[in-house]
Amino acid sequence: MEKVITTEKIPVKLWLTDIEAGAMRQVRNIANFPFTWHQVAIMPDAHEGYGMPIGGVLATKKVIIPNAVGVDIGCGVCAQKTWLKKIEIGALKAVMSAIRKKIPLGFNKHKKEQSRELMPKLAVAHGCVAKEWANALKSLGTLGGGNHFIEIQKDSDGWIWLMLHSGSRNLGKQVADYYNRLAERECRDNGFDDLVKQELSFLQLESETGKKYFSEMRFCLEYALANRQLMMERIKKIFADKFAGLKFGEFINIAHNYAAREVHFGQEVIVHRKGATQAFKGQVGIIPGSQGTKSYLVRGLGNAESFQSCSHGAGRKMGRNQATRELNLEEEIAKLNSKGIVHAIRTRRDLDEASGAYKDIDQVMRLQADLVEIVTELEPLAVIKA
Repeated sequence: MEKVITTEKIPVKLWLTDIEAGAMRQVRNIANFPFTWHQVAIMPDAHEGYGMPIGGVLATKKVIIPNAVGVDIGCGVCAQKTWLKKIEIGALKAVMSAIRKKIPLGFNKHKKEQSRELMPKLAVAHGCVAKEWANALKSLGTLGGGNHFIEIQKDSDGWIWLMLHSGSRNLGKQVADYYNRLAERECRDNGFDDLVKQELSFLQLESETGKKYFSEMRFCLEYALANRQLMMERIKKIFADKFAGLKFGEFINIAHNYAAREVHFGQEVIVHRKGATQAFKGQVGIIPGSQGTKSYLVRGLGNAESFQSCSHGAGRKMGRNQATRELNLEEEIAKLNSKGIVHAIRTRRDLDEASGAYKDIDQVMRLQADLVEIVTELEPLAVIKA
């Protein structure tokens, strides 16, 4: 259930028990942002980001904020059930090795352009999309780095699942950075220097620049989905080649960095979800844990107070540098080995993605029991990270 703060220009509703000082400062900034509408919603995985906390949901009228969408536009998670109940450790390792060979990780991309038919359609190829088109074609079907992952999981009934987390690669970052620079320029020209300092530069939605950003942002959202779909198809083929006649369930997808026109409290508004996902009533979603912990398939409860949203994962409790400095490598490896998980932690530099750097996913789920209901729990068997 939410906690309510009423000391700012508009109410803030938080689904968490504590929040770091930097993130709280950003919460207050967006609650006092001149175009914020009705209220601000902060999810239980929230932590400090650029301008707006990751795990934040913000509605506006007439303006759009690039930093309230984020740099990895369209980033999200997809999952698919296999009709497979048993996989030996040798077969699991062989499958993971084949995935690593087929899907470029980190900064790597394909040497050749992927099929142009997989690219989303854009009425006018302008700005960053046009400039990054060739690079985007080679990046289609690649994982990226950071917290992006590919996992093999098992549900409580013993079925094997495939899950992956990835976004729009460098294309989304180029679009985000380009339009944020334009937004900063326009804000300075119009006397909003304080918002530039708060990293909350905005664009008028109906201006030429605002329309272009919205169009390219939506393209990145669709591109990120195409990226995940292509990787999932290639992972499924690897499994199908290993297990003859294998069938798969429905493809489930949910994005968590975007802005969209939606109706809430009787008004059409622009909802910015940054590290948060839709949780409309009955909508199926995915909330992954950290490396080595459970992930969840959920069904939205349509809670109006959160703009029908929920968390996008466990959420960081340590910055990357802090995690590599302070976490114990042997302890983090032992946690994963004790569960028999084929994992990606080898050296201290991998500790930025260890479970100790993240919040307790079970606590995160308890805090949002009025936002989603759990449909399926998924335990990790093997994970790939860059």
